Amino acid sequence: MAVRDKIRPPVLNAEEARQLHKEALVIDSQQPPATNGFLFTENMREAVNEYHARGMTQGQAKDLLDAMAAREIQTSAEAREQYLDFWAASGVNVACGTYAGPGPFDQAFETSVTGIAQARAIVDALDDRMMLVLDADDIEQAYRENKFGLVIDFQNTTPFSDKLERIDVFHNMGLRMCQLSYNIGTLVGEGCTEVHKSGLTYFGRAVVQRLNELNIIVDVSHCSEQIGWDSLEVSSSPIVVSHSTSSAVCYHDRGKGDDLVKAVADKGGFFGVVVVPGFIQETTEATLEDFVDHVAHLVNVMGIDHVGVGTDKAGPGPGTDSMIEWPAGMADDSISPLLPGSVNYSGFRVEEHRLTNEYHTVGFNDFRDWPNLTVALAERGFNEEELRKLLGLNYLRVFREIVG
Repeated sequence: MAVRDKIRPPVLNAEEARQLHKEALVIDSQQPPATNGFLFTENMREAVNEYHARGMTQGQAKDLLDAMAAREIQTSAEAREQYLDFWAASGVNVACGTYAGPGPFDQAFETSVTGIAQARAIVDALDDRMMLVLDADDIEQAYRENKFGLVIDFQNTTPFSDKLERIDVFHNMGLRMCQLSYNIGTLVGEGCTEVHKSGLTYFGRAVVQRLNELNIIVDVSHCSEQIGWDSLEVSSSPIVVSHSTSSAVCYHDRGKGDDLVKAVADKGGFFGVVVVPGFIQETTEATLEDFVDHVAHLVNVMGIDHVGVGTDKAGPGPGTDSMIEWPAGMADDSISPLLPGSVNYSGFRVEEHRLTNEYHTVGFNDFRDWPNLTVALAERGFNEEELRKLLGLNYLRVFREIVG
């Protein structure tokens, strides 16, 4: 763990930091379940208990609950209020939600189309309070009109299969940021938890070029470091690390080294820091000081204009999670497969990657605790101008430069 050797006296107290949080543009550059993880109604509770009684796993139930969440928001004023109150408590204006990630390759296209359709149904049902972000002006409109803005992103390229034209299809559906691989290898290249962490394939290089042509942000968060280096070489636009950590502060396969992040900044890119407990430190209890250690170190390496926050965490638990309360004893196949011989599409090895249930972050139980991050950053001595950059302006800059 890096030494906290550049702590400055606070300029803002906690109350002032919270007020700044309310006033500033706040962007979470990776909040994966922004439309399918913020809601858990009584109807959903009854449904999940029924699914458990029928012997379903959490993974099997999740698809049904995602669809149910969209229907609840479309049909229930109470559900709409619960969803909006949850988001409002965070003080976040814009969040990047994920609609492609780990999962069976042969189902990826259908899964992503379905997820985007559900997300857009939620946005449409809440059109007086929520909007889809397609360009930088939309981010500013969401902030100005006090609406919640949703950026559609992918954390994997498996929905494209081997068809470059599918990138156009998803761009037309609203895709504006795309991670090149998740933890395990794909046609594009390797992920950060693979045995051999090689770089972009020839097909992967073509994918990067097509993303550039369509003004879609290239994200290398879960990718091997070599994919990061290759993307810097191939991409005509800056690249981003929407949600990760500094390996120099605390090593994790998901982290990035100083040389790479400095190169990302030199090309105009962006780095969002997560609050996932096992990623930011080694013990089971993480603190917001641990989170700020990563931010402060990355600012020292990259400069204040290139760092932000991509929490990668919505609900209680050791990982991204959601607000769904799973019944005790309901089998969890979200990280590791339950059946011998089946594929672990997530690529996470639970104990090795510090994702067992005892891991937690003090001060960030769920998305509603987002203002605590601003307070923690202020306590480290970041001033108002620096905080506004970290909270949202840095991501807005790179979004405007790439997407338009």
